[in-house]
Amino acid sequence: MQEAESTITAEGVRKRYPGAPDGTGLNGFDLRVAAGSVCGLLGPNGAGKTTAVRILSTLLEMDAGRASVAGFDVRTQGRRVRERIGLVGQYAAVDEILTGRQNLVMFGRLNRLPVAAARRRADELLERFSLAGAAGRPVGGYSGGMRRRLDLAASLVVSPPVLFVDEPTTGLDPAARREVWTAVRELVDEGTTVLLTTQYLEEADRLADRVSMLKEGRVVAEGTPDGLKSALGGDWIEIVFAGPADAEAARPIAARVASGELRLDGPAHRIGVPVAERTRALVRVATALNEAGIEPEDITLRRPTLDEVFLHLTGGAAGTEAERPAARVNAATGPEDPAEETV
Repeated sequence: MQEAESTITAEGVRKRYPGAPDGTGLNGFDLRVAAGSVCGLLGPNGAGKTTAVRILSTLLEMDAGRASVAGFDVRTQGRRVRERIGLVGQYAAVDEILTGRQNLVMFGRLNRLPVAAARRRADELLERFSLAGAAGRPVGGYSGGMRRRLDLAASLVVSPPVLFVDEPTTGLDPAARREVWTAVRELVDEGTTVLLTTQYLEEADRLADRVSMLKEGRVVAEGTPDGLKSALGGDWIEIVFAGPADAEAARPIAARVASGELRLDGPAHRIGVPVAERTRALVRVATALNEAGIEPEDITLRRPTLDEVFLHLTGGAAGTEAERPAARVNAATGPEDPAEETV
C-alpha cells in the first residue's frame, strides 16, 4: 500500500522509556491504515499498543521515525492532526453526574460549537448510538456498554475522519462488548478510519479489516484476519472424546488423514488433526471412527484461529508476554468460506 492511499502511516517509530525493561515502548514500529477501514493493533500488555496510539494522536513525542495522520505530520503539524482525530481511551471520559445529553453538549461547547449547534449535534449522536431513551438520565446509572457508546459519541462531536480507540471493551461483559462492536462497525460503514487496539483476539477478528500484531514494540505480522490464519497453514479437525481410552484408540485413525503432526490435549481428551483436504478428510475420519465403534462427543472442522496465529508468531498467547522471536509475515486475503463446519 502506498502512503498516498493511507490515512495513518508510521515508519520506524521509536519510543524508549528510561529505566523500562528491554522491549518496552516502540522499537521500529511501522504501520499503514487505509482510509475507511479498521486496523487492529493486537498484542499483550507492554507490547506498545497504547504508546503507538499516544504518539499518533500527538499526546506523546516519538524519539525517532516519522508518522502522519490524515496527510499531516504528527511531529510538526500536531494541531492539524488534532483537528482531524477523535480519541477514545481505555476508560470512559464522560462525567457521571451529568446526563448523557449534558455530556455531549459540554463536549460540543468545548469544541467551540455554538449552543444551538451543540444541542443539535448531541441529539443526533444520542439517536445514532441508541441512547436517546437514556439522554436525560445521569451517566452514573448507565451500564458499561452504554457508557462506552456515549464515550464514542463524545469523540465524534466534530465528526473526525480518523478515530483512535484504545482497548474499548476492557472490563465489559459480552453483551456490552457486542454493543461497542456494532457502534464501531457503523462508524466505519460511514467512512471513518479506525485504529483499534485490543488484547482480545475475537475482537480483532470481528472488527478489523487488517491486523498488525505487536511484540516488544514492533510489528511481527500483518494482514487480514483470514489471510493471517491461512498463512499459518491449512484446516484442522478437532475431535473430542468421552475419555482417554477412546482418544488413545482414535490416534492411529486420525493419523491416517493428518497432513502434519497431531496435537494432543490429554486432559480434554481432544485430538487436533491438520488436514489438506478439509471435507474429504472430515468424511474419512468420521467414517473410520464409526467403523471402529468409537463415537466422539464432538468433531469439528475449522481454520486456525487468531489465537493460534499469535501463539505461533510470538511464542505466547495474547494477554501474556511472549518470549520467542518471531518472523514477519505479510498476508493478503484469505479464503471466504465459513471458518467452521460441524458434523
